[in-house]
Amino acid sequence: MELNGFLNIDKPQGPTSHDVCAIVKKITQASKTSHSGTLDPQVTGVLVMGLGKAARLLRFLPSDKTYIGAMWLHEDVSEENLKETIKKHFTGKIIQMPPVKSRVKRQEREREVYSFDILEKNGQEVLYKVHCEAGTYIRKLVHDLGEKLGIGAHMTELRRIQAGAFNESDSITLYQLQEIVREGKLNDYIKPLEMVSEYLPKIEIKSEFSEKIKHGSPIFKEYVKKSDKLEKDKFAAVLSGSKLIEVAKIILEERMIAVPETVI
Repeated sequence: MELNGFLNIDKPQGPTSHDVCAIVKKITQASKTSHSGTLDPQVTGVLVMGLGKAARLLRFLPSDKTYIGAMWLHEDVSEENLKETIKKHFTGKIIQMPPVKSRVKRQEREREVYSFDILEKNGQEVLYKVHCEAGTYIRKLVHDLGEKLGIGAHMTELRRIQAGAFNESDSITLYQLQEIVREGKLNDYIKPLEMVSEYLPKIEIKSEFSEKIKHGSPIFKEYVKKSDKLEKDKFAAVLSGSKLIEVAKIILEERMIAVPETVI
Protein backbone atom coordinates (compact mmCIF):
# COMPACT_ATOMS: atom_id res chain seq x y z
CA MET A 1 0.00 0.00 0.00
CA GLU A 2 1.39 3.39 -1.02
CA LEU A 3 2.39 5.65 1.85
CA ASN A 4 1.06 9.22 1.51
CA GLY A 5 0.94 12.00 4.09
CA PHE A 6 2.86 14.50 6.22
CA LEU A 7 5.34 13.55 8.93
CA ASN A 8 6.85 15.83 11.58
CA ILE A 9 10.50 14.90 12.12
CA ASP A 10 12.78 16.33 14.83
CA LYS A 11 15.95 16.80 12.80
CA PRO A 12 19.13 15.99 14.73
CA GLN A 13 22.37 17.95 14.60
CA GLY A 14 24.76 16.71 11.90
CA PRO A 15 22.93 15.48 8.80
CA THR A 16 21.65 17.83 6.10
CA SER A 17 17.93 18.13 5.45
CA HIS A 18 18.53 16.16 2.24
CA ASP A 19 20.20 13.41 4.29
CA VAL A 20 17.19 13.26 6.61
CA CYS A 21 14.89 12.89 3.59
CA ALA A 22 16.92 9.92 2.41
CA ILE A 23 16.91 8.33 5.88
CA VAL A 24 13.13 8.77 6.27
CA LYS A 25 12.57 7.30 2.80
CA LYS A 26 14.65 4.25 3.69
CA ILE A 27 12.96 3.71 7.06
CA THR A 28 9.38 4.19 5.84
CA GLN A 29 9.82 2.73 2.33
CA ALA A 30 7.90 5.75 0.96
CA SER A 31 8.00 6.13 -2.83
CA LYS A 32 9.16 9.73 -2.45
CA THR A 33 10.12 12.14 0.34
CA SER A 34 10.53 15.90 0.43
CA HIS A 35 10.78 18.56 3.16
CA SER A 36 9.22 21.97 3.66
CA GLY A 37 12.29 24.08 4.45
CA THR A 38 16.01 23.43 4.70
CA LEU A 39 17.77 23.39 8.08
CA ASP A 40 21.55 23.73 8.19
CA PRO A 41 23.40 20.59 9.37
CA GLN A 42 24.08 22.08 12.81
CA VAL A 43 20.48 23.28 13.29
CA THR A 44 17.91 20.99 14.94
CA GLY A 45 14.15 20.85 15.20
CA VAL A 46 10.95 20.62 13.18
CA LEU A 47 11.44 19.36 9.63
CA VAL A 48 8.09 18.67 7.97
CA MET A 49 8.27 15.78 5.53
CA GLY A 50 5.94 14.99 2.65
CA LEU A 51 5.74 11.26 1.93
CA GLY A 52 4.57 9.94 -1.45
CA LYS A 53 1.96 12.23 -3.01
CA ALA A 54 2.26 14.64 -0.09
CA ALA A 55 5.73 15.67 -1.33
CA ARG A 56 3.99 17.76 -4.01
CA LEU A 57 1.59 19.35 -1.54
CA LEU A 58 4.01 20.83 1.01
CA ARG A 59 3.96 24.24 -0.68
CA PHE A 60 0.24 24.61 -0.01
CA LEU A 61 0.63 24.35 3.78
CA PRO A 62 1.35 27.38 6.03
CA SER A 63 5.06 28.15 5.85
CA ASP A 64 5.87 30.51 8.73
CA LYS A 65 8.65 29.38 11.06
CA THR A 66 9.58 29.90 14.74
CA TYR A 67 13.10 29.47 16.12
CA ILE A 68 14.82 29.62 19.48
CA GLY A 69 18.53 30.35 19.29
CA ALA A 70 21.61 31.71 20.97
CA MET A 71 23.95 34.43 19.72
CA TRP A 72 27.26 35.80 20.86
CA LEU A 73 27.80 39.55 20.81
CA HIS A 74 31.41 40.42 19.99
CA GLU A 75 31.20 43.25 22.52
CA ASP A 76 28.72 43.79 25.31
CA VAL A 77 25.82 46.23 24.87
CA SER A 78 22.87 47.00 27.09
CA GLU A 79 19.76 44.88 26.77
CA GLU A 80 17.78 48.08 26.20
CA ASN A 81 20.00 49.03 23.22
CA LEU A 82 19.73 45.50 21.82
CA LYS A 83 15.92 45.43 22.06
CA GLU A 84 15.56 48.92 20.62
CA THR A 85 17.75 48.06 17.61
CA ILE A 86 15.75 44.89 16.98
CA LYS A 87 12.43 46.74 17.23
CA LYS A 88 13.58 49.51 14.88
CA HIS A 89 15.45 47.52 12.22
CA PHE A 90 14.68 43.78 12.49
CA THR A 91 10.92 43.36 12.91
CA GLY A 92 8.26 43.79 10.26
CA LYS A 93 9.36 43.87 6.61
CA ILE A 94 13.14 43.60 6.28
CA ILE A 95 15.56 43.27 3.37
CA GLN A 96 18.02 40.36 3.42
CA MET A 97 20.87 39.32 1.16
CA PRO A 98 21.17 35.51 1.21
CA PRO A 99 24.49 34.26 2.61
CA VAL A 100 27.33 33.29 0.26
CA LYS A 101 26.84 29.56 0.90
CA SER A 102 23.08 29.57 0.24
CA ARG A 103 21.59 27.67 -2.72
CA VAL A 104 19.50 30.61 -3.93
CA LYS A 105 20.51 33.51 -6.15
CA ARG A 106 22.32 36.21 -4.14
CA GLN A 107 20.07 39.20 -4.53
CA GLU A 108 18.28 41.30 -1.95
CA ARG A 109 14.80 40.11 -1.06
CA GLU A 110 12.08 41.14 1.35
CA ARG A 111 11.08 38.95 4.24
CA GLU A 112 8.82 39.57 7.23
CA VAL A 113 9.87 39.07 10.84
CA TYR A 114 6.67 38.82 12.86
CA SER A 115 8.44 38.92 16.22
CA PHE A 116 12.03 38.92 17.50
CA ASP A 117 12.18 38.61 21.29
CA ILE A 118 15.11 38.54 23.68
CA LEU A 119 14.45 35.77 26.20
CA GLU A 120 17.60 36.09 28.27
CA LYS A 121 20.87 38.02 28.21
CA ASN A 122 23.95 37.04 30.16
CA GLY A 123 26.80 39.38 29.25
CA GLN A 124 27.61 38.79 25.58
CA GLU A 125 25.50 35.64 25.33
CA VAL A 126 21.88 36.17 24.25
CA LEU A 127 18.95 33.74 24.01
CA TYR A 128 16.27 34.81 21.53
CA LYS A 129 13.06 33.70 19.82
CA VAL A 130 12.13 34.60 16.23
CA HIS A 131 8.84 34.07 14.38
CA CYS A 132 9.26 34.83 10.71
CA GLU A 133 8.27 34.29 7.11
CA ALA A 134 9.65 31.21 5.36
CA GLY A 135 12.97 31.88 3.68
CA THR A 136 14.31 34.19 6.41
CA TYR A 137 17.96 33.43 7.20
CA ILE A 138 18.36 33.52 10.98
CA ARG A 139 22.16 33.32 10.87
CA LYS A 140 22.15 36.36 8.56
CA LEU A 141 19.60 38.11 10.78
CA VAL A 142 21.97 37.79 13.75
CA HIS A 143 24.97 38.89 11.67
CA ASP A 144 23.11 41.96 10.39
CA LEU A 145 22.00 42.82 13.92
CA GLY A 146 25.64 42.78 15.03
CA GLU A 147 26.55 45.05 12.11
CA LYS A 148 23.77 47.50 12.96
CA LEU A 149 24.89 47.57 16.60
CA GLY A 150 28.45 48.26 15.40
CA ILE A 151 29.95 45.46 17.49
CA GLY A 152 29.42 42.26 15.46
CA ALA A 153 27.50 39.12 16.45
CA HIS A 154 27.19 35.52 15.37
CA MET A 155 24.74 32.69 15.91
CA THR A 156 25.95 29.90 18.18
CA GLU A 157 22.89 27.62 18.39
CA LEU A 158 19.52 27.34 16.63
CA ARG A 159 16.45 25.15 16.92
CA ARG A 160 13.25 25.33 14.89
CA ILE A 161 10.31 24.82 17.24
CA GLN A 162 7.46 25.42 14.76
CA ALA A 163 6.89 25.18 11.01
CA GLY A 164 3.43 26.19 9.85
CA ALA A 165 0.91 23.86 11.51
CA PHE A 166 3.61 21.60 13.01
CA ASN A 167 5.25 22.03 16.44
CA GLU A 168 8.19 20.41 18.19
CA SER A 169 5.84 18.88 20.79
CA ASP A 170 4.40 16.65 18.03
CA SER A 171 7.70 15.80 16.32
CA ILE A 172 9.47 12.44 16.43
CA THR A 173 13.17 11.66 16.21
CA LEU A 174 14.66 9.36 13.59
CA TYR A 175 15.25 6.76 16.30
CA GLN A 176 11.57 6.99 17.36
CA LEU A 177 10.57 6.67 13.71
CA GLN A 178 12.47 3.38 13.45
CA GLU A 179 10.67 2.04 16.53
CA ILE A 180 7.26 3.23 15.29
CA VAL A 181 7.75 1.50 11.92
CA ARG A 182 8.98 -1.66 13.62
CA GLU A 183 5.85 -1.70 15.80
CA GLY A 184 3.57 -1.08 12.80
CA LYS A 185 2.26 2.23 14.19
CA LEU A 186 3.47 4.64 11.50
CA ASN A 187 -0.04 5.58 10.34
CA ASP A 188 -0.74 6.97 13.83
CA TYR A 189 1.87 9.69 13.19
CA ILE A 190 1.11 10.61 9.58
CA LYS A 191 -1.18 13.54 8.79
CA PRO A 192 -3.38 12.82 5.74
CA LEU A 193 -3.25 14.63 2.39
CA GLU A 194 -6.61 16.22 3.27
CA MET A 195 -4.79 18.41 5.80
CA VAL A 196 -4.18 20.79 2.88
CA SER A 197 -7.91 21.54 2.73
CA GLU A 198 -7.73 23.13 6.19
CA TYR A 199 -5.65 25.99 4.75
CA LEU A 200 -7.12 26.47 1.26
CA PRO A 201 -10.64 27.31 0.08
CA LYS A 202 -12.52 24.14 -0.83
CA ILE A 203 -14.33 23.08 -4.00
CA GLU A 204 -16.48 19.97 -3.62
CA ILE A 205 -17.03 18.09 -6.87
CA LYS A 206 -20.13 16.08 -7.79
CA SER A 207 -19.13 12.42 -7.53
CA GLU A 208 -19.87 11.66 -11.19
CA PHE A 209 -17.17 14.11 -12.31
CA SER A 210 -14.37 13.06 -9.95
CA GLU A 211 -12.72 10.68 -12.46
CA LYS A 212 -12.55 13.44 -15.05
CA ILE A 213 -10.82 15.69 -12.52
CA LYS A 214 -8.37 12.91 -11.61
CA HIS A 215 -7.44 12.64 -15.30
CA GLY A 216 -6.62 16.35 -15.58
CA SER A 217 -9.88 17.93 -16.65
CA PRO A 218 -10.48 21.60 -15.81
CA ILE A 219 -13.26 22.25 -13.30
CA PHE A 220 -16.42 23.54 -15.00
CA LYS A 221 -19.32 25.14 -13.14
CA GLU A 222 -21.55 22.12 -13.70
CA TYR A 223 -18.98 19.88 -11.94
CA VAL A 224 -19.27 21.77 -8.65
CA LYS A 225 -21.50 20.60 -5.82
CA LYS A 226 -20.50 23.49 -3.54
CA SER A 227 -17.50 25.71 -2.85
CA ASP A 228 -16.05 28.30 -0.53
CA LYS A 229 -15.56 31.86 -1.75
CA LEU A 230 -12.89 31.72 -4.45
CA GLU A 231 -10.30 34.32 -5.48
CA LYS A 232 -8.78 34.40 -8.95
CA ASP A 233 -5.14 33.21 -9.28
CA LYS A 234 -5.20 31.62 -5.81
CA PHE A 235 -5.35 27.88 -5.12
CA ALA A 236 -8.18 25.65 -3.90
CA ALA A 237 -8.42 22.15 -2.46
CA VAL A 238 -10.66 20.02 -4.68
CA LEU A 239 -12.59 17.32 -2.84
CA SER A 240 -14.82 14.44 -3.81
CA GLY A 241 -16.77 13.82 -0.63
CA SER A 242 -14.08 14.04 2.07
CA LYS A 243 -11.24 12.84 -0.20
CA LEU A 244 -8.72 15.29 -1.68
CA ILE A 245 -8.33 14.70 -5.42
CA GLU A 246 -6.28 17.74 -6.46
CA VAL A 247 -5.16 21.27 -5.77
CA ALA A 248 -6.39 23.59 -8.53
CA LYS A 249 -5.56 27.12 -9.63
CA ILE A 250 -8.63 29.35 -9.62
CA ILE A 251 -9.33 31.17 -12.91
CA LEU A 252 -13.07 32.09 -12.65
CA GLU A 253 -13.81 32.32 -16.36
CA GLU A 254 -17.35 32.32 -17.74
CA ARG A 255 -17.80 28.55 -17.57
CA MET A 256 -14.50 27.33 -16.17
CA ILE A 257 -13.81 27.66 -12.44
CA ALA A 258 -10.27 26.30 -12.10
CA VAL A 259 -7.52 24.32 -13.79
CA PRO A 260 -5.33 21.51 -12.38
CA GLU A 261 -2.23 22.49 -10.43
CA THR A 262 -1.39 19.28 -8.59
CA VAL A 263 -3.52 16.20 -9.32
CA ILE A 264 -3.54 13.54 -6.61
